[in-house]
Amino acid sequence: MNNLLLLPILIPLVTAIILIFFPKHVLWQRAVSALATMSLVVASSALLYRVHTDGIQTLNVGNWPAPFGITLVSDSLSALLVLTTSIIALACLLYSFYAIGHKRETFYYYSFFQFLIVGVNGAFTTGDLFNLFVFFEVMLMSSYVLFVLGGTKIQLREAIKYTLVNVISSALFVVGVAYLYAVTGTLNMAHLAERISEIGMSPILTVIAVLFIIVFGLKGAIFPLYFWLPAAYYAPPTPILALFGGLLTKVGVYSILRTFTLLFTSDVGYTHTLLAWLALGTIVIGVIGAVAYNDMRYIVIYNIIVAVGVMIFGVAMMTPESLEGTIFYMLQDMVMKATLFLLVGIVFSITSSNNIRSFSGLMSSYPLLGWSFFIAALSLAGIPPLSGFIGKLLIVKASLHAGLLFEAIVILLSSLLVLYSVMKIFMNGFWGEEKGFERKPLDGRFVPVLLLLVLSIAYGVGIEFIRPFVVDAVNVLADPNMYIQAVLKE
Repeated sequence: MNNLLLLPILIPLVTAIILIFFPKHVLWQRAVSALATMSLVVASSALLYRVHTDGIQTLNVGNWPAPFGITLVSDSLSALLVLTTSIIALACLLYSFYAIGHKRETFYYYSFFQFLIVGVNGAFTTGDLFNLFVFFEVMLMSSYVLFVLGGTKIQLREAIKYTLVNVISSALFVVGVAYLYAVTGTLNMAHLAERISEIGMSPILTVIAVLFIIVFGLKGAIFPLYFWLPAAYYAPPTPILALFGGLLTKVGVYSILRTFTLLFTSDVGYTHTLLAWLALGTIVIGVIGAVAYNDMRYIVIYNIIVAVGVMIFGVAMMTPESLEGTIFYMLQDMVMKATLFLLVGIVFSITSSNNIRSFSGLMSSYPLLGWSFFIAALSLAGIPPLSGFIGKLLIVKASLHAGLLFEAIVILLSSLLVLYSVMKIFMNGFWGEEKGFERKPLDGRFVPVLLLLVLSIAYGVGIEFIRPFVVDAVNVLADPNMYIQAVLKE
């Protein structure tokens, strides 16, 4: 049995269950959560190395062989995302010690924090479509609790909308799974790929594929299904927002990436063209929102939508180059979104405002914070040699190779406008005369931000070290038979 494959799910699950029994012992909960999450980073790193050296790893739960039992599968894509999730979780956890507040900590905050990681890592690791739904629900139910902890008016109001949208999305997910099972007689993703390949081009499969675009589009915030995200993500405290912004929409993007390269490939001319146009709409809407607002949180939140559009467009082209760019971009965007939300949280803790016109001159008192934000802004926009550059470059190159000049121009312009939107925060908030804040020392919450920022810089500068892992992931996406053979042992 490949126990290493189970650890990214088992470690946070056991930790969450243990912490439920000691809700009032805050220091003990912090220590256990930190130790468990650091162990999770180590286990995820070991899993990635195992996948890279030994190939795709599978685990049949209960020793029931695929496709009859529950199968967990870890290829390089899954392992990279699990490792990135673990690192972001550790940073947000350490930040929480200073920012989440004692009241929330005593109401099972750390338990549901760990349950959320169970859902995210499970979604990245499962090889079964129904269990993808199950892990989605674990993730979402945990997010509902984290969303309302503290009970402020804005949290409760937006939690109702957030829950309603996700309940509808989950219902549609079940309907899609049921239709797919009715057509193919299986839900194991490798077996599904075989069955769908045998059936060939079928109108019912195209309809099911569109249904899954709606399901995953709601969860990933694709145009026009993004409407719930800006106000919902504005409501929670900073560490929860960073966790949501870095991880949750990426689970939706991953689901599209996995299913539309493995399963729904029989009518690419329709389904992937639809994805491409939705992706362009997502980019445009995200850019408009990011440029229009003077609120730091909203600026970064709308940049989540822009990034989702860029990634989905890379999936829609479905060439090895575009898929490589999508993976590079997804990994860096997970880290950078979490970093920026945590930085915005630190600025808010100093100024007590998210409006960039209500304060200025932070640079003279907080130069390290200012330059950290500057580097994060350049990285988000894809300025070379920082981490956002290589992913966007590969997606743009793939667009030009496919003769999609207009689409390439849209992505390049979006990068400039993304840079403008985050530089607004830097120029208005960090330069000029000091106003709108009182000097106070930075506390320990800045440490995990620096760790994420250093990781992002290392990711951009050391891209050749990361590339072999990404190439492994692309090879599996481009040749589904590798995945099928690894799972079904053919």
